[in-house]
Amino acid sequence: MIAFTFPGQGSQRPGMGAPWVDHPSWELVRDASEASGRDIATLLLDADQEMLSQTRNTQLVTFTMSMLVLDAIERIGVTPSICAGHSLGEYCALVAAGALPFDTGARLVGERAEAMQDAAEENPGAMAALLGIDDIGAETACDEAGGEVWVANYNAPGQVVLAGRRDALDRAIETARGLGARRVMLLPVNGAFHTPYMEHARQRLRKALLESRFYDAEVPVIANVDAFPYRRAADWIRLLAQQLTSPVMWTRSLAKLKDLGTTLLVEIGPGNVLTGLAKRSVPDIAGIAIQTPDDLDKLIIAVESSSNTPISADTGWGEHLYASERIVVAPSAGVFTPTNLVGLKEPVSVGTELGDVSGTKVRSPFEGALSGYLASEGERVIVGQPVAWLRTKLEN
Repeated sequence: MIAFTFPGQGSQRPGMGAPWVDHPSWELVRDASEASGRDIATLLLDADQEMLSQTRNTQLVTFTMSMLVLDAIERIGVTPSICAGHSLGEYCALVAAGALPFDTGARLVGERAEAMQDAAEENPGAMAALLGIDDIGAETACDEAGGEVWVANYNAPGQVVLAGRRDALDRAIETARGLGARRVMLLPVNGAFHTPYMEHARQRLRKALLESRFYDAEVPVIANVDAFPYRRAADWIRLLAQQLTSPVMWTRSLAKLKDLGTTLLVEIGPGNVLTGLAKRSVPDIAGIAIQTPDDLDKLIIAVESSSNTPISADTGWGEHLYASERIVVAPSAGVFTPTNLVGLKEPVSVGTELGDVSGTKVRSPFEGALSGYLASEGERVIVGQPVAWLRTKLEN
């Protein structure tokens, strides 16, 4: 059972889009820019750390990077059994689960980012990550601070994030040190996210959510606010609005993923923060972070190891038939039409169009030579169904 997880604000870094520029999935950057009205390509390639750290930029680039990587993963046929996202990442999880269209997700993330930035400027706050203190100790530190400070993220055993007024946060930090906190790191934000300081942002976002259409999810999504799985479209307006002023229950979310039988956690997007948190919370579940195209082969190996089943045409994942052969799967359901531009035995590059499924292009995620088609012209195929196979070691 594979869980797709998506990071939130803080995983961004300058130039993080560069490894993907020549990958077919880069086309999503243009789509995200059109949906949000922002030049996301420039942010992914040229923005410095200061620009990326602005909330209105951070959330859009993190969402887009996660969606780009998700698209690349879907092209090799790997799909989730369940999804979860940390804070902003919850929107990515909803897109991955089919509960939210990509363009709607991009628009909502843009609105969310602007609302949170404005709320932070109107009611400034601060956030700090604490290591070495348990949840009860962190809550006690907030209570004893005697001001407006709360636990914003329950990230892992011994790791929490506090947020609130800077003076109250400083007092809570001192108390936390006395209760065993070994390390404190102030986060580079000017707002107290996931606290009552985001109330105005919640009201603004709720209006945008009410104007958006959600769908019943194809797989469950674990919600931040209570760590329960949801599939009904009707639940998400409430959950996403409530998320802005409620703590992220990530420790409990990981425990729920384990309880539901997860065998592999796949972190999709920039950074590997969630993979590290999983090692602390659920060390017996395998985890892998997918950040660059080179990581895709590692994912295939991890899926094979997790399932104890070789990936083949029968399993539909899109990898080895033999050591030198791989399959390409349908990215969507519909009628398959092979392209006439690629002849058998001809060299194939990453991104070469091998056909289309009802208008959705089927592109090769591998280099090699086309050995044959596994679906015939006019055949109706489903998502993940093998449609072609390649020889990855060209013969003389």
